[in-house]
Amino acid sequence: MSVNSTDEQEQLEVLLVKAGRTKIRYPAELLGDDGTRIAVRAPWAGAGARDFGFVRFEPGDVFTEYYWRDRWYAVKEVRAADGTVKGWYCDITRPAVRTGAELIVEDLDLDLWRSADGTDVRRLDEDEFAGSGLAETDPEAASAAVAALDELERLAREGGFEELLT
Repeated sequence: MSVNSTDEQEQLEVLLVKAGRTKIRYPAELLGDDGTRIAVRAPWAGAGARDFGFVRFEPGDVFTEYYWRDRWYAVKEVRAADGTVKGWYCDITRPAVRTGAELIVEDLDLDLWRSADGTDVRRLDEDEFAGSGLAETDPEAASAAVAALDELERLAREGGFEELLT
């Protein structure tokens, strides 16, 4: 993936959409776009810290995020302010759409976490996904979402996301 070689990096607005509404919008530095995969870097965009029990996201954390136009997920490497890798947070999404300076990603409720050392791999929000009604309203999308989560879990348990991110 090529990285923008100009002195000033191009900026994108990442829009995370859920159930037709913008859940969060934040600026990110474009690291590369090869036509299929888009990579951006952004600081933690949440208000204050968020403790999930298995990881804590907080001001100073930096996310290097990878989105695909042909895959149903996004993989986000999470680093603490000191550069230490906390792990990878993966969102199950519809394929990303880039329109000019906007990157639009539709969140489908399912998530996966993999700790930096690989000892903690967990599927998240399966109850939210079941309650979303997607299986009834868009069974093809629901099937693609579950298959994407299965693929990410397999990769996470087999050593990580290296093959996706290089």
